[in-house]
Amino acid sequence: MPEATDGAARITFGAYRRPSLESGDYEITVSQRVSLDTQPFGVTKNFTVSGDRFTLPPSAIREVFPPDGSLGDHVNVLPHVVLDRPTLPWERDARPVGHASGARPPWLALLVFSGEESPVPVPATLGTLTAGPGLFPAVTLEKHQATGDQVTVIDVPADLLRTLLPTYDDLAYLAHVREGDGPDTAVVVAGRLPAPGVTTVVHLVSLEGRFPDTAAQGPAFDFGPATPGTLIRLVSLASWRFACVDAAQTFPRMVYGLAAGDGALRLPPSREPLANAFLSQGFVPARHHLRQGARGVAWYRGPLTAGPVDTGPVTPARTADALLRFHPRVGMFDVGHAAAWQLGRLLTLRSGDAATTLYQWRRRRDRNLKRSTRERDDYPLTVPGIDDSLPATVLNWLTGLTRLEGVPLAYLIPDERLLPVETIRFFGLDQQWIRYLVDGAYSIGRLSQSDADLDAAHPLPLPHTPVTGALIRSDVVSGYSGLLVDAYADESDTHPLPHVRIQKLTPDILLCLFDGVLARLDLHQQPESRHFAVELPDEQTSFTKTLRPDGGDHPPTSPRTQPLPLGPLRVLPLEDLVTAMSDALPTTSEFTSGDFALQMIETAERVTFLRPPA
Repeated sequence: MPEATDGAARITFGAYRRPSLESGDYEITVSQRVSLDTQPFGVTKNFTVSGDRFTLPPSAIREVFPPDGSLGDHVNVLPHVVLDRPTLPWERDARPVGHASGARPPWLALLVFSGEESPVPVPATLGTLTAGPGLFPAVTLEKHQATGDQVTVIDVPADLLRTLLPTYDDLAYLAHVREGDGPDTAVVVAGRLPAPGVTTVVHLVSLEGRFPDTAAQGPAFDFGPATPGTLIRLVSLASWRFACVDAAQTFPRMVYGLAAGDGALRLPPSREPLANAFLSQGFVPARHHLRQGARGVAWYRGPLTAGPVDTGPVTPARTADALLRFHPRVGMFDVGHAAAWQLGRLLTLRSGDAATTLYQWRRRRDRNLKRSTRERDDYPLTVPGIDDSLPATVLNWLTGLTRLEGVPLAYLIPDERLLPVETIRFFGLDQQWIRYLVDGAYSIGRLSQSDADLDAAHPLPLPHTPVTGALIRSDVVSGYSGLLVDAYADESDTHPLPHVRIQKLTPDILLCLFDGVLARLDLHQQPESRHFAVELPDEQTSFTKTLRPDGGDHPPTSPRTQPLPLGPLRVLPLEDLVTAMSDALPTTSEFTSGDFALQMIETAERVTFLRPPA
């Protein structure tokens, strides 16, 4: 099984993995003989293994590449699908009769349709599979199947299918098992490159029983009578689409485009010097409604600032108005801390259980403090102890607030100009803002000044360490679901900072928080998003492939294959490509689909950003 190393992760490619029990009917007999009795005791049970056949649950597909709905330069990429169950492609047989050979080809294949070639998926039932315009062999249903079960089918012209469909021998190289860097998965790869300038649709189809043996040769697909306009019906288990129209929409180029601007989360300067002093610190002008009904404009800055801010513990407040700050030189209020306090209070009141538990805990704490005071004053009666430890539910709720969980997007990005489309913005988490947010939550049940004094004397056990991060607003977030983000405290560091929170706020906005002060941020795709590709010259009529050492780290005899001509409709000549690869590798073992995957896979690009100074 060949292996590839990506940093600390080692990925192993296996040729196939057969299931322990294949789909079908089984009989098991258990008997027991007692020495004093010649008659054995026994029982026979029948059971059925009902594997997937005509449909796949959505959970069976972990990921597809290129991503569904993506718009990019995918002309040199072989589409692939990652299946959650590593035995799935080998659970059935492409021949009508099962064979014992462990190396039989998969029963699943990916067909790539470009532009107007794309067939229209239509619903059908198992009872009507053979009744449509497309030819389909007779089906023997298994015990768990019924004629009314729904399936999705596509009818493909026979002439087109002859070009697109891999041969029986080629199928073996288009599926493999991937181990390491997560749960084991199976990967099915297409054998055709997408066409440029059009929309591409990929179908994962079933080939079960479609390759009968013939007298003159080995298994060949049954195309039925060779008449003009013949349609072949296939069961489509899954499909997705993408477009190859914009070379700027590849993953690295899209990520490179995020670097526009200085990377700081602040508005550009204005013509007013006094205003620029606020804008440079990340403040934005916001509408302000005073309690008396007047309206005006105030300065607001949320928890995401151009640089870290932490001036130590805050004094517990009883109202949000106490935290308003007036700047006489500009004649405007600063409402940031007041908004944080009020938001923390409202979020906690809305949480229900957290508010009730917090209020009850405050009462227990206050009673316990009074008990301690009485004992110090030689109170004659013994007062039973009270458990005033902070409940885990309250601690978890408050800890979530320090990670900005539940904080509305408008409080984080009060002005859309702070985060334009296709940008990345770096920030430090304003721990002063976070403290007021938590204090607002802590204020539930704080009525008098004595309550505030008690809260000041007994602060919450919450750490406030430096936290930095980044906001990413881009189609990369929505188009690449497996996007990975790592932060480092130094440009040359190899140990990433711990993640505090990485979550999508909207389909195209990603919030990344890290414990510590980041200096470098890396964006890359997860291992499942590594893709299979070839090198295409400008004329795109032939291709080559750069080779890497085999599973035993034996270097190839040549750095890349000789140019091979693309087949009709950009179908790869798999037999010629496999021969070229195996001839160039000095190994004596059989060249399998695992070896083919090791040579075809392209490691995911990693794009690095250096955080600008605050």
